[in-house]
Amino acid sequence: MKIDRRSFLAFVIGGAAGSTLSPLPWKLTDDISIWTQNWPWTPVPPRGERTFVTSTCTLCPGGCGISVCKVDDRVIKVEGLKGHPVNDGGICPLGLSAAQLLYSSTRVPGPLKKVAGGWQEVSWSSALGDIAFQLSELRAKAMPESVAWISESDRGTTAELCKRLLTVFGSPNYIRTPSLQDTLETALYLTQGQRAMAGFDLEQADFVLSFGAGLIEGWGSPGHMLRARSAMRAHGGRITHIDPRLSKTAAKADRWIPIQPGTEGALALGLAHVIIREGLFRKEFVDGRTAGFEAFKQLAGEGFAPEAVAKLTGIDAKTIVGLAQSFAGAKKPLAVCGRGSGRVPGGLQEALAVHYLNALVGSINRPGGVIAVPEPEYINWPEPEMDATASKGMQQPRLDGAGSSEAPLARYLLNRLPKALASASASPVQALFVSGANPVHGLAGTAAVAQAFRKIPLIVSLSPFMDETAAMAHYILPTHTSLERYEDVPSALGFPRPVLGLSKPAIKPLLNTKHAGDVVIELARALRSPVAGAFPWADYEGCLKQTLGGSWAALTKAGFVVDAKFSPSGFETASKKFEFKNSELAKLPAFAAAAAPGDERSFPLLLVPYDTLRLAVGAVGSPPFLMKTLEETVLQQDDVLVEINPSTAGGLGLVEGAAAMLSTPQGRARVRVHITDGIMPGLVAMPRGLGHTAHDKFLAGKGVNINDLIAPVEDPASGFEAGWGIRAKLAKA
Repeated sequence: MKIDRRSFLAFVIGGAAGSTLSPLPWKLTDDISIWTQNWPWTPVPPRGERTFVTSTCTLCPGGCGISVCKVDDRVIKVEGLKGHPVNDGGICPLGLSAAQLLYSSTRVPGPLKKVAGGWQEVSWSSALGDIAFQLSELRAKAMPESVAWISESDRGTTAELCKRLLTVFGSPNYIRTPSLQDTLETALYLTQGQRAMAGFDLEQADFVLSFGAGLIEGWGSPGHMLRARSAMRAHGGRITHIDPRLSKTAAKADRWIPIQPGTEGALALGLAHVIIREGLFRKEFVDGRTAGFEAFKQLAGEGFAPEAVAKLTGIDAKTIVGLAQSFAGAKKPLAVCGRGSGRVPGGLQEALAVHYLNALVGSINRPGGVIAVPEPEYINWPEPEMDATASKGMQQPRLDGAGSSEAPLARYLLNRLPKALASASASPVQALFVSGANPVHGLAGTAAVAQAFRKIPLIVSLSPFMDETAAMAHYILPTHTSLERYEDVPSALGFPRPVLGLSKPAIKPLLNTKHAGDVVIELARALRSPVAGAFPWADYEGCLKQTLGGSWAALTKAGFVVDAKFSPSGFETASKKFEFKNSELAKLPAFAAAAAPGDERSFPLLLVPYDTLRLAVGAVGSPPFLMKTLEETVLQQDDVLVEINPSTAGGLGLVEGAAAMLSTPQGRARVRVHITDGIMPGLVAMPRGLGHTAHDKFLAGKGVNINDLIAPVEDPASGFEAGWGIRAKLAKA
């Protein structure tokens, strides 16, 4: 059998990906390494009868079902829950590591207050009393809108309690961390009139066209994506992956097409051009269930002919035409977007361009397509009573600018908050709460983020761990870990059906921590009337049981409930059709390929981030088990390796493993070089998830945080963070 160079690379890297995702190495890690590494906090399991707790993982938005194995009161293993609709027994490396996070010696043991020279242990009543006093002072000064809350999620009872506290206090500034959800939700709203999550029915699709989406690198729900990919392959489905780098998703795909970064949206419109020109679109759907098609034909006109798109993307015109024909010719084609794990929203018009492709082939709200999954509606609390101070505060503009005349489509714009803080003489945020998020490490331009946050007089972190944001806080109110608490999980990211999961405590809390919901309820009590009146529950568990009502018994038994009667609803636009064009879409600026910040002459290369399941990139830092599994082509001791093409390396005089200095307009860092044909010439790739300055010795000081080197880029159509990379240069160290 003859194998060309690109196929050989895909074979080798695909084999590595297969090893990563197969049960064997994780079985060995689970059964041997956990108990032989002698990390001081890892308990040796006693002999005894095993019991299992059915739960839902909350370490990422994936919503996977888990089975927690215990001997006596010790957790010894976490596995995927068989029969769960999302992951059906599958689990990612981070989920497997939940027990190590539970028993980590680096957890914050109890409430801490920052004092001169370090941290002081305080009681819960003292910490909450002090914070309540400072908040009351802000209310007395008629400044309730100066309080903000940052969290990874805006769904579920905990998020609703946080938003309710801000509402009755008088602040509109609950802010969700940025992700691909922002652009997908907005695209659904603009074209379908629905406030919904985007679900992707990969299992039933027969041709998946991925515009950089890391389907096996944490995109959507990792457990669901891994299972769906296998199910799709079982019935002959194919995947084509478009990416500047030969990621593991690209290597495991049927076809990898390299592309110039930032031009994915242009390619999507180029494919639409061919589909329309050759009459390959699904006429029954386009003619009967869409509006504005003639206007869209003009948008995807000659400016996006294959020859023009080829110049932008680096993909030849013949390949573009053939790809469009293959996509449109499939029975159940599905296009997805979102670079890597989808932690950055990206440009709205890029997401729209990909969504338009699905509409052209009729893959909207049908098996094998994109499904609008409605917002959960089981939280039916009475509207809180608000006094004049709260009403006035809630009428003030949001501090992040979301929903303003400049960004009317955005619900949250955390990426704008640092600039708003930095540009004001006095901080517009006087008190900031952070739960389930680590913006000081996770936002682009970390130096500017940290400098801006230093202006805030009161930062309160609700984190189990001493992460970078917690280290900057004035108070740390440590919360339970994922295996110590109840939590409703009302949606699984990217899953095509509504599913409600329940996270249950496998053991009683080990330390002097609280549930975030209890922190909110007790803080509301400390603030007294009128805020306290909006929180009639004795504690979070009572609130959760009351809210879930008749579903509580089923959830505690099975760990999840699924709406078996769910069927995607019709479109909720003015025309009751999918709209390629409407008054809101007409306001968007003309489409343009996203450019990277920086001067090409001074910085001749392009630095792009990439994701891997072996590194956590959200609020949770990578536990040692993940760090142990990193390939030596990613991390050698404390040095991160960047990927470059052999031709790029040759021009710079760099060899494999050489030390180099990587510079961007944002900063510089010492790295090592990994030379591979699996990346386009002129690019440099670096992983997300490293470069922590906090956490434990196994994670802190390892590698470089790429957000130190990346600049924020605002999408002109939405205000969302749209950066995909930055101009860079690489030289011998």
